[in-house]
Amino acid sequence: MKLTIIGCTGSFPGPGSPASCYLVTAFDGERDWKILLDLGSGALGVLQRYADIKDLDGIFISHLHPDHCMDLCGMHVAIRWDPNGWGRERMLVHGPAATADRMATAYGLPLEEGMHPDYDFQHWKSRQPVKIGPFSITPYPVLHPIEESYALRVEATEPVADGSLRTSVLTYSGDTDSCPELIEAAAGADMFLCEAAFEEGRDDAITGVHLTGKRAGQAATEAGVERLLLTHIPVWTDINTVVNEAKEVYSGGIAVAVSGVTYGVFSGSQLGTPKSLPTAPVSIVRSAPNREWPGTKAKSPRR
Repeated sequence: MKLTIIGCTGSFPGPGSPASCYLVTAFDGERDWKILLDLGSGALGVLQRYADIKDLDGIFISHLHPDHCMDLCGMHVAIRWDPNGWGRERMLVHGPAATADRMATAYGLPLEEGMHPDYDFQHWKSRQPVKIGPFSITPYPVLHPIEESYALRVEATEPVADGSLRTSVLTYSGDTDSCPELIEAAAGADMFLCEAAFEEGRDDAITGVHLTGKRAGQAATEAGVERLLLTHIPVWTDINTVVNEAKEVYSGGIAVAVSGVTYGVFSGSQLGTPKSLPTAPVSIVRSAPNREWPGTKAKSPRR
């Protein structure tokens, strides 16, 4: 299983990264399967450096704050208005029960139809795994100020060189403060992708929202994870501070998520290098049939 950091800046996009989005890839013996954990603000653009969106097998949303889900609106446009057509089944989206209505409201669509023609919306059920290709994704309810927020335990079973099967485990905290369910989700994980938005001594009066580096480290130690990858660090939180906090209470490998970096989940090794931005805007001119944009008389969509 491979993890590519698409976006990792906390709460809103930063100058070096979009908000939360993680591309996870695993091989089932025949092909690579690709899923996203969250699709937050600004992530859709960077995602296209690493994957064709038509190759995605599903999107798994931890909770419905915009920095974790709002680029579902952009994806809706990409699916609905591709001049060459989408050419495949609806995109699978697993998320909280309100996901479909939230996205329709954000885009100003009627709730009854909303984005259902483009997305196959499915609802999380606590601790009930969802199986897709080589993946098993299990949601655990965690502590964050929204109706539903989940940590996601992603297990991938893949063939290895000697012909045997190996299961690797990635746990993604989503957004959460310390809670028993986070430890349950992360137990024994090969890689713990854990938020650390807060700092000790600065944010102590705020409870039930985010982890500090120290709290993330404590969770990693209690869960017995192999390595800790800190993420969701806002622009006003110092990276060195949260890393040093985590090191005080966790003795395993620690790194900070960086947009564009790919990791082997089982090995922890960095794979490849981040892809740079194009040097100039890219425009692809293709003929397409005239169509009306919803709510207008225009004959072609405005993007």
